[in-house]
Amino acid sequence: MPKSQVRKKKVYTPPTDIRPAATAASRKPSPVWLPVTAVALIVVGIAWLVVYYLSSQEYPVAAWSYWNLAVGFGCMVASLGILSRWR
Repeated sequence: MPKSQVRKKKVYTPPTDIRPAATAASRKPSPVWLPVTAVALIVVGIAWLVVYYLSSQEYPVAAWSYWNLAVGFGCMVASLGILSRWR
């Protein structure tokens, strides 16, 4: 029985007329304030929650009652959003 011929694959060459949108080398590093702000928000959020629980829900703002939890966790979630932009 005759042996079938082996086909050679062409080597891929990317098109030259299309440029990538942004290369890793052209991206600017993050500004210094970005990680500082994110860490500050994390610390403020944790401190807000600790003060809220240790003061038996009287401080930081007694009128907000359970909204104090939203403020504390909101600060921490905002810091995660900021850190997602960090390069």
